[in-house]
Amino acid sequence: MLDDYPILLAGLTGFISGLFLSVPVGPVNLTIMNEGARKGFRWACMIGLGAVVMEIIYCAIAFTGFASFFSRGYVKATMELFSFVFMLYLGVKFLLARSVAAPTHITAATDQIEARLEEKFHPHSAFMTGLVRVMGNPGVLLFWIILAANFISREWVEPNGRGKLACISGVAAGTSVWFLGLSWAVSLGHKKFSERTLLRMEHVSGVGLLVLALAHGGSIVWQMARHKM
Repeated sequence: MLDDYPILLAGLTGFISGLFLSVPVGPVNLTIMNEGARKGFRWACMIGLGAVVMEIIYCAIAFTGFASFFSRGYVKATMELFSFVFMLYLGVKFLLARSVAAPTHITAATDQIEARLEEKFHPHSAFMTGLVRVMGNPGVLLFWIILAANFISREWVEPNGRGKLACISGVAAGTSVWFLGLSWAVSLGHKKFSERTLLRMEHVSGVGLLVLALAHGGSIVWQMARHKM
């Protein structure tokens, strides 16, 4: 049982992070809400599936291409501090959200990239719509690069193939649970799952991220105090 603990921890870490990052308002959630209410569960579900596939690809790129670099020496310490600030920023941003009229974005440049990809691929199927919506948001890749480095530096995910695969599988499960649940809810009728409900869930996600940020900040302070002793 103890031998499986690191794998279970990595999987749970991926599941929780995937679920938390899927809740805030974004282009995929808004598309599922609009399309699911009109075309039903199956169509909305395929949009979510496309989004999950691209989310997994970005997560895998983050773990295999960047995480090991950010887990060395001073880079690791800098990354831990940046992770704290980043989670604090996201938590405040999600908590103070007042409208779902516009998707969550990082900069205007990311919006332009998304628009260009939409124009280039011009997806017709529900699956490709979800995939392109996530592909066109480089902020998703940035999120996973930061989180992957943080997970490995805190030893929540072992820096080997088994640990990374377990975490990525957890991310796949977490994002799938959210998008499937959202698709099912909106297919029942728009009034039963309104934009206000989604906004409240974003606020809850913001609170969760703030709690994680404070816990992470407390850990950093404790490590600094321990080194001074």
